[in-house]
Amino acid sequence: MVTIKVRENGPYRVDGDETEVRLVDWNDHEYQIPKRPFALCRCGGSSTKPFCDGTHSKVGFRAAEAAVPHSEDKPTE
Repeated sequence: MVTIKVRENGPYRVDGDETEVRLVDWNDHEYQIPKRPFALCRCGGSSTKPFCDGTHSKVGFRAAEAAVPHSEDKPTE
């Protein structure tokens, strides 16, 4: 099973064994996944895209979404 967890103001964390997860670009070229679990950038600032390099914490990335539409959850200040 693969689980993708949206981290608060951080990356998407992907958990799953090697046979269950493939990461491909728009041309169907496969990325080599360096370790398990791995994190995907969503702040746009990573120098190792599509993987997270921790830049979100340096640039003060604040996410807007929550799993429940119209939720009272808000990004931390």
